[in-house]
Amino acid sequence: MNIFKRVFGHLYFVYGMILFFITMLIALIPASIALLFPEPRRAKIIHPTYKIWMSIFLPLVGCPVRRTGKAHFKKGENYVVVINHNSLVDIPVSMPWVPGPNKTLAKIEMTKVPLFGIIYRAGSILVDRKNDRSRNESLTKMQETLKMGLHLTLYPEGTRNKTDKPLQPFYDGAFMNAIMAQKPIIPGLIFSTKEILPHHIKLWAWPKTIRIHFLEPIPTAGLELKDKKVLKEQVYAIMEQHYRTNR
Repeated sequence: MNIFKRVFGHLYFVYGMILFFITMLIALIPASIALLFPEPRRAKIIHPTYKIWMSIFLPLVGCPVRRTGKAHFKKGENYVVVINHNSLVDIPVSMPWVPGPNKTLAKIEMTKVPLFGIIYRAGSILVDRKNDRSRNESLTKMQETLKMGLHLTLYPEGTRNKTDKPLQPFYDGAFMNAIMAQKPIIPGLIFSTKEILPHHIKLWAWPKTIRIHFLEPIPTAGLELKDKKVLKEQVYAIMEQHYRTNR
């Protein structure tokens, strides 16, 4: 990396963080109000709020979002949406661009961040991964989310992909939830976020267009929990092939 790109990347990171927290004020008041309401009303307040916020913030930092596959989301139906995870940018990008109100599973530790913790809490199902009771409760909440007609947005890799492979191995959770609720799975792939905020360079970022591709739904009707491994492998193969073809 040449010296110009390195210096510009650090300056751009600072600019992006300042703008993130300034524009966050757009979402802070509605998010605080949303916490006063139960689901699914809360999600129906939060989703358009975050979409407006990110529709302002991302173009201002030179990272517009280009989405394809919205037509796969049929009116009156809800889905388990599984998305690859390359960067910290993925979560604030994916949730607003999933068509319709949705909830995601998130680490409870992030709620301790001042102000941002309010926004984080309002849009998430929180889990303490070190606590068995919390993990069990999160499974119940995810099923309740789907029963209420909301989409459930999950990252089956579990953590950011810091390898040079298209995807990391998937965990079972997303596929168990889809089978238990008998809801179709919509695979989603995010491109470019690893280049925008790479994990191996601290306090550095680079502007780039973000692409989100939603793929055709994969049905789970009639499947049982014993089928979760086959379903997981099927979704993984579809997502890996699409990523390799379109990156």
